Amino acid sequence: ALRWRWSNFHNYLMEKKRTERAILSFYKNKYIILSYQTGSRTAPINRAAHDPDSIVKMQSIQKHSIQIPEPNISRFLFADTRMAWLWLPLRCYSGYIWLMAGWEKMINPTWIGAQAGVAIRGFFAGAVANTGDAHPSVSSWYGYFLTNAAMPHAVLFSYLITYGEVAVGLGLIFGAFIGIAAFFGAFMNLNYLFAGTVSVNPLLLLIQLFLILAWRNAGWLGLDRWFLPWLGVPWQPGKAFQRQ
Repeated sequence: ALRWRWSNFHNYLMEKKRTERAILSFYKNKYIILSYQTGSRTAPINRAAHDPDSIVKMQSIQKHSIQIPEPNISRFLFADTRMAWLWLPLRCYSGYIWLMAGWEKMINPTWIGAQAGVAIRGFFAGAVANTGDAHPSVSSWYGYFLTNAAMPHAVLFSYLITYGEVAVGLGLIFGAFIGIAAFFGAFMNLNYLFAGTVSVNPLLLLIQLFLILAWRNAGWLGLDRWFLPWLGVPWQPGKAFQRQ
């Protein structure tokens, strides 16, 4: 009887160890982030060595949530540094468009200077006028926003748009904080579209949506190659915020 009890206890311990190893292996293989220190490869997130309760937390997560792993093609396009060459011409093209648009505004006194706000106020007025057509190109809610929020602060918006376009352009060209630069670029494109201006905005919006998805590797051939490992991200602090 004693031998039978010891055999059952031994089997229980072995099964527990196998379960713990399986959980750790699952999380090491499925939940990964791009490691700029290892080139085009990826490095696993492994907190087990630093957190004694990690196994219990992993078991709890596994019981109460389902997380779908990232497909290989998605990881290759948006996380593998070998695809940085694909994103380089796209971000440089969109960055050049933004930089030139911002520069033209900077040297225009109706955008920046003593007459700041004149040009943007005229743009707002034209957009508001298009809300009253039989088939309006500008939605009424956006016209209300322009009339009651934007036009009273035309000077502020004039400076924000000008310097915002320059900042987005420089960020995309030099590969600095690609995800943030592409996000604000897409935000400005959406506002231009809401105001009834088509031009190159749909194309830039499409490119920047892909750049937002590729924030991990789009700036590898740029400053993000050093910025991201040093600063990190909110959920993964970089070298500058790690305790010695």
